[in-house]
Amino acid sequence: MPYREFQLPDATALNACLYARYLALCAAGRVAQTHHVGGRFENTYVALADIPEIAMVLDVFRQQAGRWLGMPEESLRAGFWFNAMEHGQRTSLHHHDENDELLSAAYYIRVPERSGELVLYAGDARITVRPQAGKLVMFAPAVLHEVTASRSRALRLSVGMNVGPADADSP
Repeated sequence: MPYREFQLPDATALNACLYARYLALCAAGRVAQTHHVGGRFENTYVALADIPEIAMVLDVFRQQAGRWLGMPEESLRAGFWFNAMEHGQRTSLHHHDENDELLSAAYYIRVPERSGELVLYAGDARITVRPQAGKLVMFAPAVLHEVTASRSRALRLSVGMNVGPADADSP
C-alpha cells in the first residue's frame, strides 16, 4: 500500500486549540512562509515553542512511522509546517524526497466540505484520499502528490510533516 491512514482519537479539542493558536500566530506575525505558488504561500512555518500542542501530533507521527519503518521512534525526528488553503487555492504537484526524509505525512486540523482532496501518484496509480479532521496520512517522500482546489469559503488547515533519522545532537 503506498500510504497509510491513522485517526487520532479525541482530536476535536486538540484541533480547536491548534487552529486558534495558528490564527493568533499569523495575526501576530509570528510565522515564516515559503513556496509562493499560484498566488499563495504553500508552507507556513511556526516555531515549536510557539505551538507546543503540535508535539502530540508529531509524537503520533513518529510512533506510526517507527512501526511502518520497523525503527524505534526514538531514532526518528519530525519536522512540520502548516498548509492553509482558502477558496480556489490548491497545493501544487510535488514530492518531499530531497534530504534524509524517510516518510512524509499530512495531518488534518480543519477540513470544511469541498475544501480539496489529497491526490497521491504511485506509479501509474492515482489515489485520492479524502481528508478528515484528526486523520494522519503517511506516504513515502518520493510519492508525487497535490491537493485539489478548495471550493469551500472556509479556511482548510493541515500540517505537513517529514520524519527522518534523529541526529546525535537532537533532543
